[in-house]
Amino acid sequence: MRAMILDAPGRPLREAEIDRPEPGPGQVLLRVRACAVCRTDLHVIDGDLPGPKLPLVPGHEIVGTVIEAGPEAGPTVGREATPAADQEAVRWSTGQRVGVPWLGWTCGLCADCRAGRENLCDRARFTGYQIDGGYAQYAVAEARYCFALPEAYEDRHAAPLLCAGLIGFRALRAAGVGERVGLYGFGAAAHIVAQVARHQGRRVFAFTRPGDDAGRRFAMDLGAAWAGGSDEAPPEPLDAAILFAPVGALVPAALRAVRKGGTVVCAGIHMSDLPSFPYALLWGERVVRSVANLTRRDGEEFLRLAPRVPVRTEVEVYPLARANEALQALRDGRVRGAAVLAPSGET
Repeated sequence: MRAMILDAPGRPLREAEIDRPEPGPGQVLLRVRACAVCRTDLHVIDGDLPGPKLPLVPGHEIVGTVIEAGPEAGPTVGREATPAADQEAVRWSTGQRVGVPWLGWTCGLCADCRAGRENLCDRARFTGYQIDGGYAQYAVAEARYCFALPEAYEDRHAAPLLCAGLIGFRALRAAGVGERVGLYGFGAAAHIVAQVARHQGRRVFAFTRPGDDAGRRFAMDLGAAWAGGSDEAPPEPLDAAILFAPVGALVPAALRAVRKGGTVVCAGIHMSDLPSFPYALLWGERVVRSVANLTRRDGEEFLRLAPRVPVRTEVEVYPLARANEALQALRDGRVRGAAVLAPSGET
């Protein structure tokens, strides 16, 4: 199969012909139909996240068709009996379309897994990081960690739901129930979260890179009540702010923007160091918290909600061989919505 390979952090991906993977026990082999390009891919490729599997096929927002099921991954396999996952059997058959997220495997036995916090499992393994991902024509995934996808979404439009959507949804819930929500960094996740927040009756305040007029217009097109630069103050205090931009300096800026009792949520897996800031910014029972990974329950709940909103993903499609171009466009802030790779060549 054709795949894009990371040989070492900091290097461009290399296009290569490699052996098609074979599914092991509890796994399914997928023909990749689409794979979205995520900022976390940049953190893996650029070396911000330590110790990736090498060589590595990146990509963790995979839409694929089941080609083959390994032992114990067919129609009768079930999930662990934990609060984080219900008892319904996983029933993936040949020809079914499924989605593969960042969370690729957890132990199911530790205290966090058994308490429904599998996103915090110390032994967790992640797609496109410790497990080969979707920048390829085929991929293998654990059957229990795949999702059924809403039929309303074409492949390219379903792919961004699998991380930008899922992590954004978890971050929005972590922000609490306040009406005024600020979104710092208006990329793939924010353009989905803005739609969910408006569906919930909230008002969205979008913060883009200073001078990014296109980003501001995009946010306003999606119904934001206000859009401005991240160096600007919103026109009124926020109940919560979610940081999708991996810039630690935005934490004190967001604290200035939220009211007393407000919450600042850091939604990325990596962020530059936080600068020191006066305690007065935190005082007044303001909260700073992070969101780590996702649970399968997050995925199931969000993928049921998305078509009801309905969430509409805006995508820019690239052929697999142009993955480095898609990654650079994301680095430069030139992607409107989400970039998506089409390994089959269909655009």
